[in-house]
Amino acid sequence: MLTNKRKESLTELCQELVRNQSVSGDESKVVEVIKEKFKELGYDEYFIDAYGNVIGHVKGNKPGKRILFDGHIDTVSVPDDSKWTYAPFGGEVVDGKIYGRGTSDMKGQTSAMISAVAYFAEDTNRDFEGDIFVAGVVHEEIFEGVSARKISEVVKPDYVVIGESSELNLKIGQRGRAEIVIETFGRPAHSANPEKGINAVYKMSKIIEQIQCIETPVHEVLGKGILVLTDIKSSPYPGASVVPDYCKATFDRRLLVGETKEGVLAPIQKIIDELMNSDKEMNAKVSYAIGKETCYTGETIEDERFFPAWLYTEDDEFVKAALKGLKSVGINPEITQYSFCTNGSHYAGEAGIRTIGFGPSKENLAHTIDEYIEQEQLFIGAEGYYGILKSVYNK
Repeated sequence: MLTNKRKESLTELCQELVRNQSVSGDESKVVEVIKEKFKELGYDEYFIDAYGNVIGHVKGNKPGKRILFDGHIDTVSVPDDSKWTYAPFGGEVVDGKIYGRGTSDMKGQTSAMISAVAYFAEDTNRDFEGDIFVAGVVHEEIFEGVSARKISEVVKPDYVVIGESSELNLKIGQRGRAEIVIETFGRPAHSANPEKGINAVYKMSKIIEQIQCIETPVHEVLGKGILVLTDIKSSPYPGASVVPDYCKATFDRRLLVGETKEGVLAPIQKIIDELMNSDKEMNAKVSYAIGKETCYTGETIEDERFFPAWLYTEDDEFVKAALKGLKSVGINPEITQYSFCTNGSHYAGEAGIRTIGFGPSKENLAHTIDEYIEQEQLFIGAEGYYGILKSVYNK
């Protein structure tokens, strides 16, 4: 499938995406590159939604299954480019590796998806039953799954392929993630007379102590539903001889399949209720953190930070089709799960759309200094996406 000319074109596309910076909320330049590439590669149409996601569409000659390839195009920032051996936005090729921010997370995979879909359409002369979509998704790095809602509303896919790095293995699930906020409210006082106030931090410490005794659930495949304190702040800060009248603690909760918003908060709420009943000066509440981000289009996305887990079995029809397709192009993947959260939290976890993950490169290269993707991995990844299409459409 990948001739030398196609490999060269794929490499150049990856380089071009890397050279256009696209931190979350500022993806417009890379969207323009992808628009032009959709036109150049013969996509039937493309559109940009209110959040700024860019979606290309290739139509088969008959109606059938709709498959969506999801690749986020935002990246984390580069705080200090002087620490990089190769320019973070240079897209340099050195010893078979393409260097730059986003190469492995995940402009390389997005390039492979865009290319593989175009080559599949060209090689089959669009003689397949269905519709193929490739989405360049915004704001995933800080709000996974939320902007993807706009895409599934319009595309209504039967299947989704998440392109996050998997080292060419087949991913069939992931733990979800929730950001839980606990607040305690006290009464300020001069620190020379602390008995006249109510120290919100002391009240928080009682809650934290009991939270550590919560037994989170365990899943036979996904593992433990982790609950860990990640941040604590008091007010006023600095204290300047004032007893703090407010404290906020944030917990990271790794979610398992089937867990609900209400069920996850229930044991924490129970602790708070019991402490408030036994201590009349205790005033506390628990909730999910609210995320609010502004897209480059000017649109605002806002929601609770609760991203569900998802998991399919090896007997699932799409899992079997994907595995067959990957093997058909010489890839023999391990079937496993992502260790981190992806847009699959929306597609599979919220919307119930059959979803798998497959992508070139290593998970631990994301967000690193001198991030890179190996060209050979990039090429095999594109072959893998092509193979999945062949299997889904019986080509």
